[in-house]
Amino acid sequence: MLSYRHGFHAGNHADVLKHFVLIELLNYLGQKDTAYTYVDTHSGAGLYSLDTGYAMKNAEYETGIGPLWERDDVPAALQEYMNLVKGMNPSGKMRYYPGSPYCANEVMRSQDRLRLFELHPSEIKILSENFRKLEAHKAEQGERQTVRGKRIMINAGDGFEGLKAILPPPSRRGLVLIDPPYEVKDDYRRVKVCLEDALLRFPTGTYAVWYPVLSRIESKQLPERLKRIPSNGWLNVTLSISGPNPDGFGLHSSGMFIINPPWTLEATLREVMPYLVRVLGKDVSAKYEIESGETVTVKVKSPVRAPVDRSARGTGRAGSPATAGTGRPQVGSLRTSNANKGGARTGAAPVASRDLGQGKRTARPANLSKTRSR
Repeated sequence: MLSYRHGFHAGNHADVLKHFVLIELLNYLGQKDTAYTYVDTHSGAGLYSLDTGYAMKNAEYETGIGPLWERDDVPAALQEYMNLVKGMNPSGKMRYYPGSPYCANEVMRSQDRLRLFELHPSEIKILSENFRKLEAHKAEQGERQTVRGKRIMINAGDGFEGLKAILPPPSRRGLVLIDPPYEVKDDYRRVKVCLEDALLRFPTGTYAVWYPVLSRIESKQLPERLKRIPSNGWLNVTLSISGPNPDGFGLHSSGMFIINPPWTLEATLREVMPYLVRVLGKDVSAKYEIESGETVTVKVKSPVRAPVDRSARGTGRAGSPATAGTGRPQVGSLRTSNANKGGARTGAAPVASRDLGQGKRTARPANLSKTRSR
């Protein structure tokens, strides 16, 4: 199906979780000098307008980047994400929101490669045009590519299938982001099949899967099925800003499932997730969950794959140390935080002066194409 347009959902709570985690994963890969490759199987348009077009219909950014925009108490680990978004809004007004390809390009170095896939015919045109203008602007500023070969390659096609041809990457280092729209039930199956195939081709790669947390059985089963894929370890984090709507519509919760995660990620999530629950949470059902483990193959008469939990897990107040031996994932909720019921968005202090010059800012977002309603 080609009816999905991410512009309707740009900047919502799911995007905050996805892009914050994405930046953390890319920064970890960037700690070594060796180049790495970033692959996005469902890239979208790369950049979205929040004050026109699709985003204005439901204003979902008010569940995500909106409440964070004027905060002056953002945790240090979340600050780079905020600086990146604010950097593309130099006027100080929240007008544009970056998609995953733009976030990745801003974080990655000149020697690193991007491989972007998009199937939607309208989105791929906007994505290509946005990056064409971005590279033209860099050239005007005197920036020249220092490595041989094309740094950014944009492919019009199915990312699930296209991934097979580019793994493993030349440097044997890389991150793959898989976030299909899940409009059709088969997307859940294809995610698992895609990961199983990718890990055979590139077992040391890092893989991040975004998924919605819905009432449908396929959504509930997906993380449990991913835990059983043989790998060197996994981490699963979910963010819920409220309980389900009575009519069953709307996205209130989403997750990021990471295979072969960096060892630093879990501690960072324990620092940031309680804050996101407090600021983005709408009612006492707001919560986060973090679980991690590894999958091993036990040899008996025939190979039997069994998930083995390796983390210290438990329950308690948001952000408190996990209690070992409970057999349950670490959970934090708005109910157990200091936030008032229903008041997670209130009480923000005036904006303190910030240095928004951190990191490179190479584009003029106002000149880039945006997704707009027809």
